[in-house]
Amino acid sequence: MKTIRTKGRGAQQAEQTLAALEHRGSAALDSVLPAVKRIVADVRKRGDRALMRYAAQFDGLANATALRVTPEEMSAAWEAIDLPMQHALSTAANQIRKFAEKQLPASWSASPIAGLTTGQLVRPLGSVGCYVPSGRHPLPSTLLMTAIPAQVAGVERILVVSPKPALETLAAAHLLGLTEFYRLGGAHAVAALAYGTASFMRVDKIVGPGNLYVTAAKRLVAFDCAIDMLAGPTEIVVTSERGNPADIAADLVAQAEHDPEALAIFITTRADLAREVSAETKVRSRNNPVAREALDRSGLIIIPSSIEEARQITNRLAPEHLTVDAPSDLKWIQNAGSVFVGRWSAQPMGDYISGPNHTLPTGGMARVRGGLSVNDFVKLITVQEYSAQAMRTLGPQAALLAEAEGLTGHAEAIRTRLRKRRSRD
Repeated sequence: MKTIRTKGRGAQQAEQTLAALEHRGSAALDSVLPAVKRIVADVRKRGDRALMRYAAQFDGLANATALRVTPEEMSAAWEAIDLPMQHALSTAANQIRKFAEKQLPASWSASPIAGLTTGQLVRPLGSVGCYVPSGRHPLPSTLLMTAIPAQVAGVERILVVSPKPALETLAAAHLLGLTEFYRLGGAHAVAALAYGTASFMRVDKIVGPGNLYVTAAKRLVAFDCAIDMLAGPTEIVVTSERGNPADIAADLVAQAEHDPEALAIFITTRADLAREVSAETKVRSRNNPVAREALDRSGLIIIPSSIEEARQITNRLAPEHLTVDAPSDLKWIQNAGSVFVGRWSAQPMGDYISGPNHTLPTGGMARVRGGLSVNDFVKLITVQEYSAQAMRTLGPQAALLAEAEGLTGHAEAIRTRLRKRRSRD
């Protein structure tokens, strides 16, 4: 891991590094965009013919009959895993479901003035496609994290795509009672979800993380089909003044092993703690080639001049995962996907079993949104109902505002009701 200081001779270089980190994320997508555009356009135009060609090329499917996973296959997968794994999946599902139920927004109505009722209705999306990666590591946890909030929201049709799905992923689908599962991945799967083919109907929204091709495809179809976010390689920031070096290093290595492009950063004002963490990461990544590559490429230790500057840098980075020392740190955190407090809150617990979603904003997008949640699967419909009394109270003022904007038809639509009321009086 490289170490930089924000004060002294390295201050200028440190600022350049931080500025680049603030604008991380989009360049890599641009590099694969030409290929992704061809795939998406092909599937959109030729449907199943193109889809099956890419499925054979990238997903190893021999024929169309293997495309859809049957409920019997998912049930058999559940029976094939051992009892401890069944219990682990069930426990994680229960934790995730309880958290999503707490997050679910409520319908409500209020009467701000006599005769006026305003409020909101909460309604689920009609259909969603959950993308579950199955490349370097199978991710049954991602199936739980994407499908359960959709179930809690009340989404009627939940479709899963996953290339070469692992036994545990199929078992998780059975646990949740899912019935529509396809052995698909990559940009062609995203295109099929967005535009539909003869094999399955398009969905209203695509959720879930994926590789560069998947993420680029989501960006490409985003104006035709809603998406959750453009989730890139995993990020971790640990901001600590009194953390345990072994714990900090273990979390850095854990997140770094996701991807050679993963970003792992440790921020502290203590040079001694920085040295200890750096040494620990070398030891702990020695037999973990992916983590070692990520730490060598993008691992960074930042030594700021003050605790206040450490906090400012943390918020500038807007990390996907953030670990801090104590609950009191929550007061200064403005930008983070998910926060882990104290030495016992290992970041991998959030990947699997805590309850909050592990599909989180990367590339600095935590400045403007949080992680995937039940809110991504509902829409809020506002409602307003006027009585004649409320129209007399607010109508004249609304008509004045309409005229100020030059919208005379708006004003007339209000005043015609006021005139009718006066004529009845």
